[in-house]
Amino acid sequence: MAHRVFIDGEAGTTGLQILERLQGREDIELVSIDHERRKDPVARGEAMAAAEIAILCLPDDAAREAVALAEGLGDDVSVRFIDASTAHRTAEGWVYGFPELAAGNRDAIAGARFVSNPGCYSTGAIAIVAPLVAAGLIAPDEALTINAVSGYTGGGKALIAEYEDGTAPPFFVYGLTQAHKHLPEITKKTGLSARPVFAPAVGNFAQGMAVQLPLHLRAGRDLAALRATLAAHYEGQQFIRVLPEGEPGARIDPTAMNGTNMLELSVHGDDRTGCATVVAVLDNLGKGASGAAVQNLNLMLGLDEAAGL
Repeated sequence: MAHRVFIDGEAGTTGLQILERLQGREDIELVSIDHERRKDPVARGEAMAAAEIAILCLPDDAAREAVALAEGLGDDVSVRFIDASTAHRTAEGWVYGFPELAAGNRDAIAGARFVSNPGCYSTGAIAIVAPLVAAGLIAPDEALTINAVSGYTGGGKALIAEYEDGTAPPFFVYGLTQAHKHLPEITKKTGLSARPVFAPAVGNFAQGMAVQLPLHLRAGRDLAALRATLAAHYEGQQFIRVLPEGEPGARIDPTAMNGTNMLELSVHGDDRTGCATVVAVLDNLGKGASGAAVQNLNLMLGLDEAAGL
């Protein structure tokens, strides 16, 4: 029997990408409501009651309201949630949906009722920093700067429209007040005690993302140690790979993982200069959003983790 899944907010960028990955799967039955009733709480409640899992592709406040709506349907409704918004990423009672982050995460996701999908920038930053903190190569209170560039689809419909009608600049830096919505989750999920400085940017390409962590090298933290630590942490992972060596003069293409659920890590620099840059490349709509949601859905339903990916 197919598992019943409701995408609340399927008309948005993330929802459409999830829909595309789930349509045609024989093991998934999509629960839908009429487009004109997509904001009707009665219709949405009925859909949640009919589904095993609801995937929330909504603004933060609407995601919180959706969970409250389901909770008000009574004890007979046991729908589980994957929330793709920022609303619950650091909330108590929610499992963080990054299967590769630590031992036991897959089991925690598989058994959870409430799973919060990681953010796109957060996925790249946490993938780099968390293993290095756990291994003692980065101190929790170390002052870090994380730089990143994303395709414009990460900004939602308004920013997409700006680029499609030609009114947006070819590149811009933002988040300059250091209040970016991904910072709390990056700080908490990496094990950092000091909030990093985060410098995000948007480029004139639709999808793709590169996240960079510059580091000063020191005793015990050379290029080989950084690379070996990341490779050991992600050994055997299907959707995260660590390149064996950064190429001299390498040009990092933020679109290289587009259309996949892959995240690629690489370490660059020169021990003689005492400086390194660790880079994560991912599709902001793949492993950074919709692909991750489908990966978590598969785990929660006890299916092949790579199904639809």
